[in-house]
Amino acid sequence: MHSSTPPDQGAVSFHSTDGTGEAAASRSAGWSIRLVRTEEYERAGQVTADAYLTSYGALSDEYVASLRDVAGRVHEGDVWVAVDGDGDILGTVWVAREGRPLADMAQPGETDFRQLAVAPAARGRGIGEALTRHVVELARERGSHRVVMNSGPEMTGAHALYAKLGFQRLSEREGMWEVQPGRWIELYAFGYDLAPALR
Repeated sequence: MHSSTPPDQGAVSFHSTDGTGEAAASRSAGWSIRLVRTEEYERAGQVTADAYLTSYGALSDEYVASLRDVAGRVHEGDVWVAVDGDGDILGTVWVAREGRPLADMAQPGETDFRQLAVAPAARGRGIGEALTRHVVELARERGSHRVVMNSGPEMTGAHALYAKLGFQRLSEREGMWEVQPGRWIELYAFGYDLAPALR
């Protein structure tokens, strides 16, 4: 759900999956997007936690542990990573598998995603935007009619990115959500309808 990268400085295009599920972004930017590999779980989790801690300061131990738990996320959905030519992980995003939403706010025919994160040292390169566009392309390929996600009110960098890409607030799905037993937080909702293509 998080990204505070500014708008991408150049166009980012995507290729269809090659049959292995490893769709990749244009390599002209010096990095590509693919599914996380087992040996990368720890590093991908650390990148996610670092991104959130850098942007939002103190977080509960339980929440930071969930950000680091890539193995747990892979059990429930797909974790995609942006990697550079040396294999360093620059950003991550967690995407629902078809027909298996990650959050209760997602409705049938929609694809939802969570925990969009860009490594602090990699910000400003358009990685957050490329990962978001990648989610949209995955949803389009599987025939979803909308991409949706929740985001905390303080995640203003992510909100600006989503607005730039054409996402709209879904106020009817917003409110207080119980994220842990007895712990409620306010969450905004955003959606992108897949009828028009992203420009």
